[in-house]
Amino acid sequence: MTGRMNFLPAGATYLSDFIGADEEAALVRALDDGVWSAELRRRVQHFGYRYDYTARTVTADAYIGELPDWATPVCRKLRAEADFGSGPDQAIANEYLPGQGISAHVDCVPCFSERIASLSLLSSCEMIFRNKKKGERLSAILEPRSLLILSGEARYEWTHEIPARKSDEVNGVKQARGRRISLTFRTVTPA
Repeated sequence: MTGRMNFLPAGATYLSDFIGADEEAALVRALDDGVWSAELRRRVQHFGYRYDYTARTVTADAYIGELPDWATPVCRKLRAEADFGSGPDQAIANEYLPGQGISAHVDCVPCFSERIASLSLLSSCEMIFRNKKKGERLSAILEPRSLLILSGEARYEWTHEIPARKSDEVNGVKQARGRRISLTFRTVTPA
């Protein structure tokens, strides 16, 4: 993404090209070989623990098993390069088709530890950050194979959202969205 500056809240880190194209293709194949759930307006897959969207919680009985083997290289890299401690034990894959997004939210505070990492696959999109207390709005274009880490202020004081639209403006040019998968890694905190 030449020339476009991302504006991130304090505590957010953006790492472009966190994985290579071959790794991206392997992750997409592994996810597409799995079972996508259509319980939301977008398709999802849960790993490690299942997040309860209705209750907005994760409980001990929501454990569905270890993260899959295909996630191991990414988790290893998160520990080594993204200061992710002992590594995540929960992941959610979200599929976004052009025109789909996710409303403004803060990932469940009592459910997950301080660091949230989201790996973007296949297509770029704009993410909007809002801090209602400060009345601020920032945005960033998340490119394929990039990693966004939210911690500190970005994790707790800013909402993040992806507007539901079919294109984004990048450097003054309208850029059509394609199929995008976000693979979000978190660590469940004991209830």
